[in-house]
Amino acid sequence: MDGSTLLPPLAPPDVLVLLLLAVAVAAGAVWRLLRVQQQLAQRDEALDRQAHRLAAHERALQQLQRQRHELLARVSHDLRTPLASMQGYIELLLLRHGSLAAAEERNYLETAARQGERLTRLLADLFDLTRLEAGQLQASHEDFAIAELAQDLLQKFDAEATQRGLQLQLDCRSPCNRSTRVHADLALVARVLDSLLENALRHTPEGGRIVLELGHGDGRACIAVRDTGRGIAADELPGIFERYERATRVRDADHSDHAGLGLAIAQHIVGLHGSRLEVRSTEGVGTTVSFALPLAADITARRIAA
Repeated sequence: MDGSTLLPPLAPPDVLVLLLLAVAVAAGAVWRLLRVQQQLAQRDEALDRQAHRLAAHERALQQLQRQRHELLARVSHDLRTPLASMQGYIELLLLRHGSLAAAEERNYLETAARQGERLTRLLADLFDLTRLEAGQLQASHEDFAIAELAQDLLQKFDAEATQRGLQLQLDCRSPCNRSTRVHADLALVARVLDSLLENALRHTPEGGRIVLELGHGDGRACIAVRDTGRGIAADELPGIFERYERATRVRDADHSDHAGLGLAIAQHIVGLHGSRLEVRSTEGVGTTVSFALPLAADITARRIAA
């Protein structure tokens, strides 16, 4: 003996226990490593998804910025046109004051007034569209007869239609009737129909026909404005109701520039009622624009059931 302490030899069962402990420790370490690896992979996937979302947002912001620049350019042009016209007529009246015939002077004043109305309408449309996009304009729902509203609007455009040589017609399709009531914002729906009818009148040639169709199904009233106008090209249809898109359909018949904000406003208003403007068009045949509104009877039945 040299004085050193010697460990007693391990019995076979003790060796087995140590081996099992070593295997358990190693397995635990491997499991933890796999778990960490899985967590890292999940974080990488989350970061990749976030990066893709950020890239998509960046592209969307860039697109929005380009669209806003285009809108500003178009609106600036639309603003300059009536302003320049008004300024020109006013300057002419000032220069030739006292030398113009009364009829000629009145004609200049009326033209300047029309340009002022056009400018006022454009500014009002811009203001309203901005409020709609920001969610600041909400619908005030009430029950009203949709056929009565349709008839009132057709009477409003009757004189213009006659002057243009166009037929205006109200078509209440079964099971809809003139007493069918909807639950919607009366003023906003009137604005939508006003815009759709105005566009149909502007783009339907003499001898054509414009029909305001009413029907219902699945608890909703179906409303459509159908014309026999020149139609819309297929490549222009996707952006026809977008604020930043300009299609030939939103140009005046005399080819003067038109901001075309009325259709974008109409789309937002219809959206407040849980619907969407749908368009079907064939060049040289005509266009149909439709949307849906909740029926008052269906809303009442749901309230009773609740």
